Amino acid sequence: MFGNGFKSIKSFLFLLPYFLLFLGMENIEMDKLRYPIGKFEKPDTIDKTHIEQWIQILEELPEKLTGRVKNLSDEQLDTPYRPNGWTVRQLVHHIADSHHHSYTRFKWSLTEDRPLIKAYEEKDWAELFDARTAPVELSFDYLKALHAKMVFLLKGLKSEDLKKSYLHPEDNATVTVEENIGKYAWHSQHHLAHIENLLERKGW
Repeated sequence: MFGNGFKSIKSFLFLLPYFLLFLGMENIEMDKLRYPIGKFEKPDTIDKTHIEQWIQILEELPEKLTGRVKNLSDEQLDTPYRPNGWTVRQLVHHIADSHHHSYTRFKWSLTEDRPLIKAYEEKDWAELFDARTAPVELSFDYLKALHAKMVFLLKGLKSEDLKKSYLHPEDNATVTVEENIGKYAWHSQHHLAHIENLLERKGW
C-alpha cells in the first residue's frame, strides 16, 4: 500500500540535487545581472591614484550615460534591465537622486564633525511617478551640473579633508570622504553596466 509513496519519495530525493543546482544557477545568473561589476570593495589603503581614478569616473559619467541612453525610444526606456528590476528610465533618475545625496554627504562631512546623515528609501523614490515617467533629459541636465560641481569640489580637497567622515544610520558605519568618492564612482559604473548590458542583450 505504500509502494507508490516510496517511489515518489525516492524520485523526489533523486531529483532534489538537480533542483537545488538549478536554483543555485538561477541565483548566480541573477546576481550577475544585479551586480555586473561586483559589489564595492574598499581598498585596504586608499591612495592618490585611487582618488584620481574615481574622480575621473565621476567626471565622465554624465556624458557616458547620456550617450548610452539619449537615442532610446520610450518603449526601450521603460524596459527593465533585469526581471523585476528597474527600467532604464528609473535607473537614470535614480542615479541623479542618489548622487544628489552623495554631494550633500560630502558637504556635511566637510563642514560638520562626523555628522549622522539622513538616509532615504531609494526603492520608494524609484517608484514615484516622476522616476517612472519623467523625461530622462531632466536627469541628464541635472547630472551634468551636479557632477561638474562635485568634481570641482573633490579636485580641490586637501589630504586632511579626505579623512573627514559621516556616520550612516543604517549600520552606524563611519564613511570617510575618500571612501565615499570610491563608493559613488563604483555606483556610477554599476548602473552604467546595467544599461550597457541590457543594450547588448537586446541588440539596441
